[in-house]
Formats: sequence, C-alpha cells, structure tokens
Amino acid sequence: MSASDKPDNRIETSLTRRRVVTAGIGALAGPAVLRVIPANAQSRVIKIGHVSPRTGPLAGFGEADGFILDQVRALLRAGLKSGGKTYPVEIVSKDSQSSGNRAAEVASELILGDKVDLIVASATPDTTNPVADQAEVNEVPCVTTNCPWQPYFFGRNGDPKKGFTWTYHFFWGLEDVIGAFLALWDSAPTNKVVGGLFPNDADGNAWGDGKLGLPPALAAAGYKLTDPGRYQLMNNDFTSQISAFKAVGAEIVTGNMIPPDFATFWSQAAQQGFRPKIVTIGKALLFPSVIESLGARGNGLTSEVWWTPHHPFRSGLTGQSARELTDAYTSATKRPWTQPIGFQHALFEVAIDVLKRARTLDPKAILDSIVATDYRSIVGPVKWTGAPVKNVTKTPLVAGQWQRTGNRFELVITTNKTAPEIPVGGKLNLLG
Repeated sequence: MSASDKPDNRIETSLTRRRVVTAGIGALAGPAVLRVIPANAQSRVIKIGHVSPRTGPLAGFGEADGFILDQVRALLRAGLKSGGKTYPVEIVSKDSQSSGNRAAEVASELILGDKVDLIVASATPDTTNPVADQAEVNEVPCVTTNCPWQPYFFGRNGDPKKGFTWTYHFFWGLEDVIGAFLALWDSAPTNKVVGGLFPNDADGNAWGDGKLGLPPALAAAGYKLTDPGRYQLMNNDFTSQISAFKAVGAEIVTGNMIPPDFATFWSQAAQQGFRPKIVTIGKALLFPSVIESLGARGNGLTSEVWWTPHHPFRSGLTGQSARELTDAYTSATKRPWTQPIGFQHALFEVAIDVLKRARTLDPKAILDSIVATDYRSIVGPVKWTGAPVKNVTKTPLVAGQWQRTGNRFELVITTNKTAPEIPVGGKLNLLG
C-alpha cells in the first residue's frame, strides 16, 4: 500500500494548516461507533461526525438519534460508493449535553482526533453554532439543521456579503415563524396584545431582536408586543413577566423557551390567575412528552410545525414517506413521533448524497459537492442558491395546536398559509 493510500495521510498533511483549538480532546466518553468493512472495501474509510443533544434540557431534540443512526448504519452496511470506489463508512456520534462548550469540545475531537471527512450537527444554536465554528476554522465540510437560520448565521457573526466557506445549513427562519404565528393568531378573535418570553440565549436574543426578530413584524401586523426583557435560563420565578402581561391585558403569549422554563411559567400563570386565549411557544411545545407532562393544561397550546407524518415529502435515501418514517419510529421505539425525526433523517440524507457525488474524498471536493446540492429530502427540497444568504437554504414551516383526543394529544396543523402544499388538519381552538 502506497503512502497516498493510507487512511489518515490526507488528514495528517492537512493538520499543518489547521489551528488546534483550545477545547480538550482527552478524557471524553467514547462515541457510539460502527465500523463496517465489506469484502471488496478499499482501505480508506469514510468518517462522518455527528453532534446533537442527547442529554440535558434540549434532549428532546436528540430523542430520535438512536433510531435514525441505526437506520442509516444499516443502509451503509455494504459501504458507500463515491468517486467510482466503494468505501466502508464509520459514523461517530457525540452528545453535546445541551451545552455550547461541550458541543465545541466534541466537534474539536471529531475533527482533530477522529479525523472525520464530513461533520453534521443539529438542534438549536447551542449545538449547531459551536460545531460549525470548529468546522469553519479547521476547514472541514459541515452541514447543520434544526436551528432558525438567523441565530445560526448572525449568531456566528456572519456577514451576508461574504458568508462562510465550509459550513452550510438548512432550516426555516424567523420570518417564517413570524408568518406562521401571525397566520395562526389571525384565525381567531383576540385583542392583539401579545406578551413575549425571550430567554438570554442565542435563540431568545434573535427572536426578541428589535430589528430582525418578532417586535417589528408584530407591530407591522397590528399586534402590540410587551417584552419584559431577557430572563436567565432555568428561571424559577416568572412573576414579573406574568404581572407585566396581566397589566396590559395580553391575550396572546409567545416566545422561545426550553421545556423546563415553559413548565414553570405555565404553572405560575395558573397560580396567579393569568389566562391568555392563545399560547404559542417555540422550542418547548414541539414535543409530545412535554405536552403530556402538563396534563390537561397541555391541551390547546400552539407551536410552529416543521414536520409531521402528514407532510407531502419522501426520503430520497429510503423512499419512505413522512408517515412511513414515523410509523417505523413508533413501531421500533414504542414512543410517539417527534418533529426532529424528519430533520435528523434529512441531515443524513443530505450527508450521504453529498458524499456520493463528491469527485474525491478531499475536503474541497466534498465542499464543492455540498455547494452543488439539489436534493429532495423528507423535509422538502435542499438546494443552496445564495438566498437568503450564501450558506442557508430554507425548508417550509406551518403552525398548529395540540388537541386532546381521548387519552392522547395530537399535533394538528391549523394553518398552512405559509406553506400551502402542507395539508391543514383542523381549526384553532382558543384556550378556555
């Protein structure tokens, strides 16, 4: 075997131009790894790094990881054909623990220690941003999802005139969630007075931003927003916010919260006699487990809807419809489906498509393949065209409501004004 055929030769050479980051890569938990070597495999192994929150307050976003990883690894058991050759594939998956520092640390380990060819990550800017930053500085191709594009792009100090080189993202943006929320609220009679709950984190600061976030858009649509200011994560007292909302007669509450914070707010709202007509919260109200934990008070809560079994898209990797994927998940796990399932599946759909089309396994060739992507995934088309910015392409978004049927909750799409191709399943009911 020649030197050029050695698996790590490319990486060893390129390390001379990489900046060694300060995040330690020593005593870390071993990743879940599967090495599959078919009989006709080349000596070179394709390595895909994956980061998502499997534990911590954002763990709901990574709940389906085990199922998706098992599915993808099974599909790759015979290897992956790229550049005319078939290679064994190794997926190295690491837990960000819902921490930005940890996400940066494990991304550094994947890049410098595991020497991955492509890194993928998902679930809120706490994971996507530090992973993408590590990939950018170390010149490793990177694809991320499951984070509104503004906190992803501007949260990394992105310049729309320049963009980034190595890091690409697919998801919806704040303009889409604003449009979906307004369509939802416009479908029912209220006084259009809104209370805002925005935490002091990347998501909260983006959603509450006076120029790019909800405030100017709501004002332009005739809604009056009361924003009491940023609160700290894992807050145990929302009395000041509730008092501010009661003082202005807010009939709508909106914002972006982690599940524990919303549970605290909603419990204290009941204790203090605050009864809005509509509560539409991003992030926290995505998950059936959160709604179920609220009992009867989960009924009627509303949220953005990224993906459901009713979405009219199919996987280009497995051929499954959205319904078939969720049925497979619920059958395998005995758990209710969750919205991130579609995007976790799509993340690997895109990664595999990129690697299949790459001319070689050189980082620049993989990057060129990302840029040239024109793919139909289970969450919709993925194609980077330079809009809204160089490194971002958008997926459709609608809004819906958790409605109780018998002893279970169902997420019902109640407005599709922002994405008419996605079917509506019912009408919005005001909270009692």
